[in-house]
Amino acid sequence: MNEAEIIEICREGVIVILKIVGPVMAAGLVVGIIVSMIQTVTQIQEQALTFIPKMLVIFAMIIWLLPFMLSTLTGFTQHLS
Repeated sequence: MNEAEIIEICREGVIVILKIVGPVMAAGLVVGIIVSMIQTVTQIQEQALTFIPKMLVIFAMIIWLLPFMLSTLTGFTQHLS
């Protein structure tokens, strides 16, 4: 295995990580922005108000996207061998 193959495997690994984490992080970002806008309008500055909805949405997204995540990781692992 030479340097070019190692760099290619690392590049593919980063792409797989972004495919898996991207949708979950985007959902957390959207929920965070919506809750922040609500807090700004109502002037409620409670830290738990931002944490709990993001935690619930991220957990739900992970459960919902679990088959996609597993198939992506399985495909990447099979591609390595």
